Amino acid sequence: MSIDRRSLIAGASAAAALAAAPAARAEDKLLNLDTVYGRTVIKMRPDIAPKHCAQIETLVKRHFYDGVKFHRVIDGFMAQTGDPTGTGTGKSDLPNIPAEFSKEKFLRGTVGMARGQDNDSANCQFFICLAPARYLEEQYTVWGEVISGMEFIDKVHRGEPPKDPDKIIKLRLAGDES
Repeated sequence: MSIDRRSLIAGASAAAALAAAPAARAEDKLLNLDTVYGRTVIKMRPDIAPKHCAQIETLVKRHFYDGVKFHRVIDGFMAQTGDPTGTGTGKSDLPNIPAEFSKEKFLRGTVGMARGQDNDSANCQFFICLAPARYLEEQYTVWGEVISGMEFIDKVHRGEPPKDPDKIIKLRLAGDES
């Protein structure tokens, strides 16, 4: 029996990606972010950003993010979403969240909260780092990390705004697929 070299390489790449991904534990709060490309799983980090995670969870339970565009996607930097208007200026009806800056690194797959000039202006918009962005550290709140499906975020259309923006089909807490 011969093994197809491409299958062997693909299998090794997938195994390496899984080994590098942070492991999920039963007590972790996970979010399933579905796009047309597939499912991305985000592990929430209430240990470093409890207020941000609580706000995101409230909005997720309301199905706030369903159909929301990726309105700002910069190659080699990040994919931003969460604005119900799709313009980068919208917010939810919830109050803004005080900054919860930490020493966490902004690496590929880090999920951070977008904000305006005021450190305490985060509300509902967030971004997923496509590459390390260490210059954001201690200036933006890290509230999660992608633990699988980063390859689907890599496929989201680029632009500020993208000519044909991709959307979140749905964003749910793992185990609540309603």
